Amino acid sequence: MLYAVCDEVVDQYGLVVHEVEVDIIGLERAVFDTGARDVTADIYSLKREVLEFRSAEDPLVPVMQEIVRGRVPECGSTREYFRDVQDHLLRVDGQVDAHNELLNSVLTAHLALLGKRQNEDMRKISAWAAIIAVPTAMAGIYGMNFDHMPELHWTFGYPLALAVMAVVCTLLFRRLRKSGWL
Repeated sequence: MLYAVCDEVVDQYGLVVHEVEVDIIGLERAVFDTGARDVTADIYSLKREVLEFRSAEDPLVPVMQEIVRGRVPECGSTREYFRDVQDHLLRVDGQVDAHNELLNSVLTAHLALLGKRQNEDMRKISAWAAIIAVPTAMAGIYGMNFDHMPELHWTFGYPLALAVMAVVCTLLFRRLRKSGWL
């Protein structure tokens, strides 16, 4: 009777491990999908499930070892059957360890990709700030109201200042776009 219960439990563990593996594959695809949503919470949730599963199956390993070694006399005639259950249990235990490591790797890759996206966003923000800084600096200089600025009295002084701002901003925009910042 004990053998049948243990065999059924370990077989169910195998099914759970397979389902966790399917979930991990789905998470891996979601991590590397460029338009996917943030899956950090999903990774942590699945990692928590794997750890809970480990705490459920791990205590059975030493029990099976004791039975297979013959330290439980009531199970002496069925030791070979229990050895088969132990083999399946050790396989499941190894898969749980592998899934835990794989989830660590998925989380690391996900965080690296998030960092990369944030760096790209920061480069774009910095590029636009540099473009906006040019007219701001020029307006700041002209806003000081110096008396000895001859272009203030020219007919084309104002349009020339606007044209210089536009040309410098356009050149800066093209340069930043060419370098991949925009």
